Amino acid sequence: MKFITRTSPARLIIATAIAILTLVGLTACESIYDDDLQPCPQGLRLRFIYDYTLEGGNSFPSQVDCLTLHIYDAEGKYVRTLTETSDALRDENYRMTVDLPAGEYRLIAYGGAECDEASFSHTAYPHEGSLDEEIGMKLNDECLQPGNPKGRLHDHFYGSVKVSVTNPVDYTEETVPMMKNTNHFRIMLQHLNYEPLDGNDYDFEIIDDNTLFDHRNMLVDNGDVTYTPWSKGTVGTGIVEQRPDGTRTITEVVSAYAELSTSRLMTSRHPRLIVRHIASGNVCIDIPLINYLKALRSDRFSQYKDQEFLDRQSNWNMIFFMNDAQTWYKSHIKVNDWDVRINNIEK
Repeated sequence: MKFITRTSPARLIIATAIAILTLVGLTACESIYDDDLQPCPQGLRLRFIYDYTLEGGNSFPSQVDCLTLHIYDAEGKYVRTLTETSDALRDENYRMTVDLPAGEYRLIAYGGAECDEASFSHTAYPHEGSLDEEIGMKLNDECLQPGNPKGRLHDHFYGSVKVSVTNPVDYTEETVPMMKNTNHFRIMLQHLNYEPLDGNDYDFEIIDDNTLFDHRNMLVDNGDVTYTPWSKGTVGTGIVEQRPDGTRTITEVVSAYAELSTSRLMTSRHPRLIVRHIASGNVCIDIPLINYLKALRSDRFSQYKDQEFLDRQSNWNMIFFMNDAQTWYKSHIKVNDWDVRINNIEK
């Protein structure tokens, strides 16, 4: 007995259409018989993100205003460089498309290096025959000149990832995570008795060896440098009522402030924050900066190791309370939103 399977005309039409479309697709970009046809797209479609913060959320569109991408092959040999400096980076949907043959690649990305305001430059720009381990970044010298507006560092970002191009007929989707290498400090001095203080009466310095980076974004010994304020002055912090003699007086609290920028902070280094009273020459504050910044970590962020905490936070607000114009009251400092009680933190 024979069983005969019949296919309806409608199903036959659909199957035939699918076969034709498949054949057309193969003919358009996979045919080996017609050299005039365009090849299938192959390579990478890259999304860049910056969510390596305490708050989370992708801040790449709002913070990265120029982008450099260096591509190396599986052996670390330089392949090509692409840049983007347009407002396209502001779009959350921005993707960089790179045509590449199948293979393994290492991508090294920098944010902020191609901008006119860039604070960092390549130690050696990649070229044909160069290797990924030869690339690096260095803080520009003018950023360290006292009084130079470029002391306010332009934010600098780094990202590196290994990827594979495997799709023979389309782009492979990949994501490049970035981290920020710049820090911004606002340091305030407030008198315990509410007497006015002026930031122009003080020298503020952060001393560190953190101006040179290798291809892994690790710091390379390059000698200590001194970061100085790009802004300082006075700021009103509120009104207080005082009754020293039973009489009522109202006093505005005027505090001193300074703003400084630095390169990446690492636990393997030993940066110091120094504040000096200019008229007397007395050193009011001289502290191991990393120790104090680690001490302020809230329990909300206890899941982060020391270095990750420093890398995720890039804006620091520090308030020092002064006994007088020349002496820091060493038992109390306020950093960002946290109070830090000093208990013999070593230098």
